[in-house]
Amino acid sequence: MNWDDASRMFQQIQTATRGDTVLLKLENDLLAQVVRYARIRTDWQLADHDQRREIDGSRIAAHNALIDACNILSRAMSERGKDTEWRAQLGQDRRGIGDFACFVHCILGLSAR
Repeated sequence: MNWDDASRMFQQIQTATRGDTVLLKLENDLLAQVVRYARIRTDWQLADHDQRREIDGSRIAAHNALIDACNILSRAMSERGKDTEWRAQLGQDRRGIGDFACFVHCILGLSAR
């Protein structure tokens, strides 16, 4: 996963959800999980060994919820005939999905300035 791939995939999501209230809600659900996971991942990086053990359960749960949100949005997009290439490109690798979340989190932060 790199910046260009993540940006392109995020753009594909935004294009596909535009004008569809159901997909927009699911996109917002995904973005909430992106922000939650990226925050926990950052906290984990800054934590010492004991703190990491405390954080691990919530980090794993947040990662699972992020993957679920990706799958739910992709499935709904497919049902509406929208392009789901972003999900195929994202793949199943947990690290890559987590990286995608961190890139999108960064994009959101930069867009808010």
